[in-house]
Amino acid sequence: MNYLPTTGYLRLKQILGNTKSNPPTPPLIPIGKTSWWQGIKEGKFPKPIKLGPRITVWRIEDIRALFESFNNKKV
Repeated sequence: MNYLPTTGYLRLKQILGNTKSNPPTPPLIPIGKTSWWQGIKEGKFPKPIKLGPRITVWRIEDIRALFESFNNKKV
């Protein structure tokens, strides 16, 4: 997570990865879109921010906090 800026926004393809881009974007969270949106609905993942009618983003701070919650969970 140190390679992400401390503030800003991420699009869904930056979070879940994009194999069609050149070069391919590796996923930060290796799950599918359906699982991601279900996790948002269930409150497991951060809610998105709408910047426009076709632009949905997530705050980097929220994604960092999500990773921290993963690291703090005991298996």
